[in-house]
Amino acid sequence: MPDFSTSLTLLTSPAILFFFVGAAAAFARSDLAIPEPVAKGLSLYLMLCIGFKGGVEARAAGFNGDFLAAAAIGIALSALMPLAAYLILKRIPRLDRPTLCALAATYGSVSVVTFAAGQQHLAAAGLASGGYMAAVLALMETPAILTALLLLNGVGRGEPGRRRTILREVFVGAASVMLLGSFLVGAISGEVGMKRLDLFVGPLFQGALCFFLLDIGLIAARRLMEGGRKLTPGVIAFALGFPLLSAGVALGLALIVGLQAGDAALLTILAGSASYIAVPAAMRLAAPDADAGVFVTASLAITFPFNLTLGIALYTAAAIWLSA
Repeated sequence: MPDFSTSLTLLTSPAILFFFVGAAAAFARSDLAIPEPVAKGLSLYLMLCIGFKGGVEARAAGFNGDFLAAAAIGIALSALMPLAAYLILKRIPRLDRPTLCALAATYGSVSVVTFAAGQQHLAAAGLASGGYMAAVLALMETPAILTALLLLNGVGRGEPGRRRTILREVFVGAASVMLLGSFLVGAISGEVGMKRLDLFVGPLFQGALCFFLLDIGLIAARRLMEGGRKLTPGVIAFALGFPLLSAGVALGLALIVGLQAGDAALLTILAGSASYIAVPAAMRLAAPDADAGVFVTASLAITFPFNLTLGIALYTAAAIWLSA
């Protein structure tokens, strides 16, 4: 069983170090910035690589009962954990309803980059996982957003045209389409397709991840400096504690259904992550009054660094230990 020394491998990898370079640059008031079109292109590229490689690996492994079990757990967690988050957040003062619902969605949905970092950690630990976990990642993005929209508006409330626009953004948004679409392409083309795209989805992926995490470091630090005063002790405690709760529930369910250690670890890492791409995009339409200085900053500046430094290693070690 690997110990927590494997987290050092993750923390000293080029991609993670570039995250801290970006954060340091922001705190130093540097004018370093990644143009938004470039950052969006990098996001789509990373999702394409993750989805495609997952589809290829899933085809090689076969769609078995483990995939169905992991998918069922992932969808259930994404749909139901925002309800738990909502009940907890209601006890925190000075949170208006739109911001509260946005926070619930953020911590019910998942992070693609945390998933990628988790894969790197598992590789360093020599722990295998099923390629179908990329599909589970895609399936876990949208249920939390739908649950939050129901909490915000109530069933059947709001103008029909507006509801259709929001639901369309959720189901056919760039992240969902790219992840599921590239997964299907990988599953159909298999190893033949991988040979043709090996350089594109392999070695180049690491360089793109470095660039992307540099940008995330810049954004996280700047949001923390701009909105740090809005992060009350209650919100900070939630941003650190709720991922542990979600991860614990996911790990327990993964062990009950008998998932392998690697798959259980990745599912736990996903449950312990928080969205900063899909949810802000949806909330911009659904809840324009929600304070991004709270829910985006909590995810990017608190939960994401926590997962990179401690969370991923903790979840992986727990999955391995309890699966033994």
